[in-house]
Amino acid sequence: MRVAQQALATLWQYAQLPGDALQRAMLTGQDPVLPSSFAVGAAAQASIAAAALAATQVGLLRGLPMHTVAVDMQHAALECLTHYAIDGRTPDIWDKYSGAYRAQDGWVRIHANFAHHRDGALALLGLKAGDGTTKADVERALQAWRAQDFEQAAAERGLVVAALRTHAQWQAHAQSAALADQPLFAIENIAAPAIFQRAGGLLASQNARWSAPRPAAGALALPLQGLRVLDLTRILAGPICGRALAAYGADVLLINAPHLPNIEAIADTSRGKRSAQLDLRTAQGKEALRQLIADADIFVQGYRPGALQALGFGPEECAAINPQIVYVSLSAYGEQGPWAQRRGFDSLVQTATGLNADESAAAGLDLAVDAPRALPMQILDHATGYLMAFAALAALMQRKQGVARHVRLSLARTGQWLRTLGRVDQGFSVAKPSLEPYLYTEPSGFGPLTGLTHSAQLSGRTLTWALPAMPPGSHAPQWLPAA
Repeated sequence: MRVAQQALATLWQYAQLPGDALQRAMLTGQDPVLPSSFAVGAAAQASIAAAALAATQVGLLRGLPMHTVAVDMQHAALECLTHYAIDGRTPDIWDKYSGAYRAQDGWVRIHANFAHHRDGALALLGLKAGDGTTKADVERALQAWRAQDFEQAAAERGLVVAALRTHAQWQAHAQSAALADQPLFAIENIAAPAIFQRAGGLLASQNARWSAPRPAAGALALPLQGLRVLDLTRILAGPICGRALAAYGADVLLINAPHLPNIEAIADTSRGKRSAQLDLRTAQGKEALRQLIADADIFVQGYRPGALQALGFGPEECAAINPQIVYVSLSAYGEQGPWAQRRGFDSLVQTATGLNADESAAAGLDLAVDAPRALPMQILDHATGYLMAFAALAALMQRKQGVARHVRLSLARTGQWLRTLGRVDQGFSVAKPSLEPYLYTEPSGFGPLTGLTHSAQLSGRTLTWALPAMPPGSHAPQWLPAA
């Protein structure tokens, strides 16, 4: 059995889903599809196939037609490149200060895509924000720091920096030990709250949506049609989860806050979603979100552990509002261990956990001279996003009346899963394939948007998204009327 097929079967078994469904999944291609010593193609293909197959299983339980699922590895890997263009312009996914820098005794990676993270890192180095400061200035300033000292000082200020570690160094770290006891994804019952608000009407409403209407003649029966997803995520992994659920027919409502920044990739990850804004610092914003939660099926959040609890929207609080909610939490390094509260992004987790060091060694680089080599895409973000969708749907299928579910994943734990898929011989022997066969362009609220079609085909049909990407605040914070 090929690596991706075995990975899909293992994911399916772990989620306790019926094994006969695997016969409806057709996976083609094999690594390497992008230059890497890791099985990034298999990780992309297996995670996408798991999400799509779980969606079709939900559809079957709702009485909708059976679908086959086909995922080609090359298409899946290219979809994970976060390639998009706005009005013919391909945005740079990195701020000019983001990247790897040499410190006194090794390398550090700085993530500077948000202005407050960028300016905070510059201030820590004694540098001024603005165009007058160059990357060369950052390199010189870091010569006064040991790599892990700078990492720690940045973390204490809520900044996002990672020191480069080998895999052996990461394995000796206390956070790695904490992750060893955490599953790839956890699906747990949320302790029954004392009071259910609107419980009777809510359960009737959810049951009505579960019995989805038949599609019009000739239309593709999307398996999640009518199900409601609240998307409180930013950057990549969480938004990719919501985008996948939208591709399979869910009504996905993205909630941003007017005071929080976003990166330009929101244009790509918002395809298929409606996009609203709420300020959860206000009583009005909190009450509006409570109303949305009461009528939601899935709630996805990617904020630092404890952040939403502090605002009154942790898993227990949401279960008190909606006794059948599936609450999905994403963290960088897991919810246990000394780094549980640490902010992080894919590129930093790759650096901290030894993936960059191993990729560099496989490529024949000398880290005494050469900058560390990153994986060819942010596969931790993308694979985690699709695994979030998969686990959320598995929890949805297992739900019982009056029992909410909490699904937990982390980027670092997905990195451990990537390692279990093995290494790829001659992984750097391939060139990046052409994106052209998978590109399409449509109008959006950001301008003409070019993106990639979804790599999971349902019953032989290529999926796009029913709704164009729109900027935050383009829609009202309310659900579409039930069909």
